Amino acid sequence: MSRPDRTDRRGGTGGIRRRLLLVVPAGLLGALLAWTLAGADPVQPEAPTRALADCAGAAVLGLAALPRLHDRLDIPWRVLAIAAGVWAALEFAMLAFEAAEVLGVSVGELGARQFGDFLTDVSGGQIGIAILLGSGAVATYSAFGFRLPERATPDLVLVFTAVTLALRPITGHMSQQAFGSVLAAVHALAAAAWFGLLLALALVVRTRGEWAVLLPRYSAWALPLVGVVGLTGLVNGLVRVGGPAALVTTGYGRILLAKTVLLAALIALGWWWRRRWVPVAADHRMTAESSLRRAVLETVAIAVVFGLAATLAVTA
Repeated sequence: MSRPDRTDRRGGTGGIRRRLLLVVPAGLLGALLAWTLAGADPVQPEAPTRALADCAGAAVLGLAALPRLHDRLDIPWRVLAIAAGVWAALEFAMLAFEAAEVLGVSVGELGARQFGDFLTDVSGGQIGIAILLGSGAVATYSAFGFRLPERATPDLVLVFTAVTLALRPITGHMSQQAFGSVLAAVHALAAAAWFGLLLALALVVRTRGEWAVLLPRYSAWALPLVGVVGLTGLVNGLVRVGGPAALVTTGYGRILLAKTVLLAALIALGWWWRRRWVPVAADHRMTAESSLRRAVLETVAIAVVFGLAATLAVTA
């Protein structure tokens, strides 16, 4: 989109971009923190895997949505295929953990026949196989897009990814409440878009000029997305905990409180950067390296919240 600046020609952003791998330990850290806060409340063992799966699915959504930010942005099909493949693998691992939990055996003791019965006879298994098929289809199509990019469309990936990401929340614990499924799905998709688009920008944007064009557009999207995440999360949380006292007396409430505090901190950070980062970058007064460093920092911080949210979803 624009001519590389000197930082990009030196490859100075490469080391910063590799810090995006910190999303993995950050998501696990969020899950560990939630597990600690849960106390005596039971937490299903697939929580860390779910945290990473949610991050991977959000990354796929963000990469597929890049042309929505700017029609001249090319889809990085190789990266998209890798992210989708990781997502599908993590969803398979989640299925194995869920099956072992339901059947009362360890993952190592889970037999093929038992696993098959879980997939066909248990509603959680049926939803899980639908999610696995969806993520697998996205991975397969993304690999096709890498081989034949002129014949592939990111819109198809975007739709399939959004539907797949919505499957689990619409059948979760909020599905028993009025409009609970809708709120849960909107919450999950808004969070995935907020996180995934920023991660995608950190992966593909190379120059000061590109940040000048794309960061304000992302910021315009992020504001309503964060608002939706906060509002739907608040409604879902209040319905589930039933009252303020439960925020400190139950494991679910403590995790919800921690998630809310971190989300509020991220909103404050976003407000600050909307005033101090976005206008400076838009005026070409900030290097690509500095913008990338901020994007990586926020992405890793959001991953911690994803870890909390994933554990919250599987806490009794």
